[in-house]
Amino acid sequence: MSPAGHPETAQPPSRIDRLTGFVPLALSVVASTTIVVMMLAICTDIALRFLFNRPIYGVTDFVANAIVACVFLQLGATIRNERLIGVEFILGPLTIHRPMVAAVLNTLFFAAATFLFYRMFAYLLEDFVDAYVTGEFDGAVGAYQMALWPFKLAVAIGAAVALFEVVRRMGLSIRDAIRLGRENLSPNVVPLIIVAAFVVGGVLLFGYGGLDRVTLGIACFLGLLLLVTSGMPIAFALLAMSFMGVWLARHNIVVADNALGIAASGAIKSFEFGVVPLFVLMGLILDKADVGRDAFQVAVLALRRVRGGLGIATVAANAVFASITGSSIASAAVFSRIAVPPMLETGHTRRFAVGTVAGSSVLGMLIPPSLLLIIYGLLAEVSIGALFIAAIVPGILLACAFSALILLLARFFPAFTGEAAPLAEYEAMSAAGIAGRLLPVVFIVFVVMGGIYGGIFAPTEAGAAGAFGALIVGLYRRKLNWKVIRALALETGYITAGLLFLIIAANLYGRMLTLTTIPMQMTAFIASLDVSLLGFMLLYLAVVVLLGMILDSVSIMLIMLPMALPVVAALGGDLIWFGIVTVIAIEIGLLTPPFGLSVFVVKGSLPPGFVSLSDIFSGAAPFVITMVLVTILLVLFPAISTVFL
Repeated sequence: MSPAGHPETAQPPSRIDRLTGFVPLALSVVASTTIVVMMLAICTDIALRFLFNRPIYGVTDFVANAIVACVFLQLGATIRNERLIGVEFILGPLTIHRPMVAAVLNTLFFAAATFLFYRMFAYLLEDFVDAYVTGEFDGAVGAYQMALWPFKLAVAIGAAVALFEVVRRMGLSIRDAIRLGRENLSPNVVPLIIVAAFVVGGVLLFGYGGLDRVTLGIACFLGLLLLVTSGMPIAFALLAMSFMGVWLARHNIVVADNALGIAASGAIKSFEFGVVPLFVLMGLILDKADVGRDAFQVAVLALRRVRGGLGIATVAANAVFASITGSSIASAAVFSRIAVPPMLETGHTRRFAVGTVAGSSVLGMLIPPSLLLIIYGLLAEVSIGALFIAAIVPGILLACAFSALILLLARFFPAFTGEAAPLAEYEAMSAAGIAGRLLPVVFIVFVVMGGIYGGIFAPTEAGAAGAFGALIVGLYRRKLNWKVIRALALETGYITAGLLFLIIAANLYGRMLTLTTIPMQMTAFIASLDVSLLGFMLLYLAVVVLLGMILDSVSIMLIMLPMALPVVAALGGDLIWFGIVTVIAIEIGLLTPPFGLSVFVVKGSLPPGFVSLSDIFSGAAPFVITMVLVTILLVLFPAISTVFL
C-alpha cells in the first residue's frame, strides 16, 4: 500500500509534470530492460554450463552489480507513482477526514526523506568518482575484468532522481497544507498540536535524552512502529530511525552517513538478490498467460462432484500456481478474478467465495519456490535450497488442511458455504482441452522444480529459468506482444524497487540494532529467564501475528529477524525450521484486520462495491484458525519440516 496521494494527482498532468516525469520513466525503461538482460544472461550461462561445461565468467558479478543499479534507476519512478510499501492505517482516514493534517504529515515524512536521500546521494556520488578514478573492477586479472564505474554511475543518477522526487513530493505536500489551511484551519488545530507534540517530544527524547544504547535501540524500535502506523513509507521509516540510532549511538553523523551509504551500495549487491525481479516477472507473465485460470479449470473438472469441490479446486489451483510463482499477492489477484464468479454462479455464498480465495492465496509464500523463503534465506544466511525442501511437507500439509476445512464447512455449515449446484461448462471439457490447459502448468513446474531438484541450476537461478519458460508459454499462447512485455517489465521494476529498497533500509536497521546491542541483550535476557525454545517461539509467534495486523510480510521479517535469529540459535533451534514457521506465522497476517494485505488485494481485484472488507475477513477467519493450528503443529513437531533434510 502506498502513502496517501494528493488531490492534484487526479487532474491531468501539466506540461511541467510531463517533462519532470520523463526522466524517471526513461530510467525505468533502462532498469526494466536490464532485468530482461539479466534473465537472458543467467539462462545462457545455465545452458552453456549444462550442455558444454562452459560457463560464462562474470555473470554472477554482472547480476550482483546490475540489481543495485536497477533498484536505484527505478526508484524515482516508484516514488513518483506512489508504489513504495506503506500502511495507511492512520494516514488513509486522515486524508479523507483531515486532509490538512495528512498533508502536514506527508510534508514531515518527505522532509525526512529529503535529508536522508541527500546524504545518500552524496555518498553514492563520491563512490562513483572513486571507482572511476581508481579503475575499480570485479573479476580476476587474466580471466575477466568488469569495470564498476558504469554501475555506480547508474546508482548515483538514480539516487539523484529519487532525491528530486522526494523534494517534489515534499513541495506538493507543503502546497496542499497551505491551501487546505487557508480554507478551513479550525478543525485541524487539535490534531496539528498532537502532531507537533510528537515531533518536539521525539526531538527532545533522541537529541537530549542522554539514552544508553539499549534504551536508544528500544526507542528506535518504538519510533519505527509509530512512523509506520502513521503512514510513512516503511523504507523511509526504517532509514530514518536507523540513521538516527547510529548517529546518536556513536555521537558522530559521519558514521551514520557511512552506514547509510554502505547499506545503499552494498546491502543487495549479491547474485541472490538479482533473482528477485525474475521471480516477480515470471509470476506476472504467467498471470497474463492465464496459467492460473487453466489450473483452476482442471481442478474444478476433477472435483466438480465433491461437496465444496469448487472451494477445494481453488485451494488445489492455488497450490499449483504457488509452485511456479512464489507469491501470495499474485495468487490472490489471479484467483479473485477466475474463482469467485463461478463459485457465486453455482450457489456458494459471497463470503465463502472471497474467503476461500484470500485464505488459500497464502500458499504462494510457503510452497517452493517462494519469494519470502528466498528473502528469509538471504537474511538468515541459510541454504535457500534447504528451505525449499523443508517447505514441501508443510506446504502440502497446509493445502490438505484447507481442503479438509472446506469439506467440514460444506458438510456441517451449509449456511456459511452455500448449497452449490454443478457447473455445466466444466463437465463437457474434452481430454484434449484438459491436456491443453495442463501442458503449460506441467511445463513450468518441470522447468522450475525439475531444474532445481535435477541439479541443472541452483534455486537462486530458478527465477531466470522460470521467467524464460513463462515467456515461451506467453508467446505460444499469443498473450504477449511488445506493448504487453514492456508493461510487465515496468511493473516488475516497480515491485522490485519497492521490495529491494525496503531490504536496503532493513540492512541499515540491522546495523543499528547491532550497534545498540539489542540482539545480544535480548539473547542474554532470554537466557537469564531460563525460557525454553518452545516458550520463546510462542511469544515470538504472538508478536509476529500481531504485527501482521498492521504490516506486510516482508517488513515484519525485516524488523523481527535481526532480533529473533540470535535468540533461536542460542536456544538450539534449527534456523531452517524456524524459517518455515516464521513464514506461516507471517502469512497469517495477510488475512487478519486491519491490514490484511491479501484481503485488500482480493477486494481491489473485484468490481467496486462487489464485496465488503468485513465479508472477506469473516470468510477468511476459518482459514486463519487452520493456519494457527498447523503452525502450532510445526512448532511442536519440527521434524515435519526437516524430514527430508
